[in-house]
Amino acid sequence: MTSAAVHLDQLVFSYADTMVRFDVTFAPGEITAIMGPSGAGKSTLLNLVAGFETPREGQVLIGDMDVTSAPPADRPVSMVFQENNLFAHLDIASNVGLGRSPALRLSATDKQDVATALARVGLAGMEHRLPRELSGGERQRVALARVLVRDRPILLLDEPFASLGPALRDDMLELLASVQAERGMTVLFVTHQPEDARKLAENMVFVEGGRVAAAGKTADFFKSSGPEAFRHYIGNERQ
Repeated sequence: MTSAAVHLDQLVFSYADTMVRFDVTFAPGEITAIMGPSGAGKSTLLNLVAGFETPREGQVLIGDMDVTSAPPADRPVSMVFQENNLFAHLDIASNVGLGRSPALRLSATDKQDVATALARVGLAGMEHRLPRELSGGERQRVALARVLVRDRPILLLDEPFASLGPALRDDMLELLASVQAERGMTVLFVTHQPEDARKLAENMVFVEGGRVAAAGKTADFFKSSGPEAFRHYIGNERQ
């Protein structure tokens, strides 16, 4: 898997009375945290990269490939949501196998890759459990295992650990960082937790009012000279 940059080139998208405009590049092979107030457009940004939304103007570029009109299945992208999108009637091995074949037509190699992915996220021996038999953290581990068998260069995460307690969230952040380092994925990570961004991400993009208000190295955001919009935001968060 080769790392790829993601570039939103003069992208314009509108829905209802809201319009967003994004012009930003996400570094290849690195983790970028996306932060901003609720309703600022963070999830919309991910959906535009994934292909769940289509821009009115501009381009979505992944590496040197224009994917603006490509359907989600044809983009080199995996996505993990807060609710982890597991099928309740399928055991976790099958839920992971969907990342390799939507029809679950799995070869012996595919099945071995599923087992290897589950072992990598700490779920070896739990292949035949159903999602309802797992904790919230374990369900997110299943979602991450599915990412591993998909083996796409871009990973999008939309507040995937928001419902977890602090200890479980820290465990998942460490696991995600480890997997990203192994695979070299380009990761776009939406979070409302400044400390999660500080722990996990090399870069940060701050979205406000449907636009990128600031972008740069995460460490620089937390300096006293960091972007004013971000400093105002985390000040509100700490009240």
